[in-house]
Amino acid sequence: MKKYILIILKMIAVIIMLQTLLFKFSAADQSVELFSKLAGKHEAYLRVGTGIIELIASILLYIPKTTWLGALLTMGVMTGAILGHITKIGINHNNDHGLLFGAAVYIFIISAIILFKERKQIPYFSNQSV
Repeated sequence: MKKYILIILKMIAVIIMLQTLLFKFSAADQSVELFSKLAGKHEAYLRVGTGIIELIASILLYIPKTTWLGALLTMGVMTGAILGHITKIGINHNNDHGLLFGAAVYIFIISAIILFKERKQIPYFSNQSV
């Protein structure tokens, strides 16, 4: 049963991250506006770079030996998203009622759970009793 819960959590995180890739890679107006608030005239670099990192994290989450790395990478990206919303973008961006912010927090929590469950796969911790 625990195995299926972990698979479902991975699916939720990956589906949400992959949905946003369409907006990031296609330069949708909402995505360009959001990343312009964060990076100004360099928004394309941040937007596409973030999308690439999310794609890599999504792939790593499904490779058994790198699930922990995918979760850690996801936590890092979502930390940036959460801080970006708190400091520059705002919780309620484009009258989305905090949907993007909530998704970032939700994915951060999911990835933290996955990282905790996969902690014995982390090379440093694999030789120690955790």
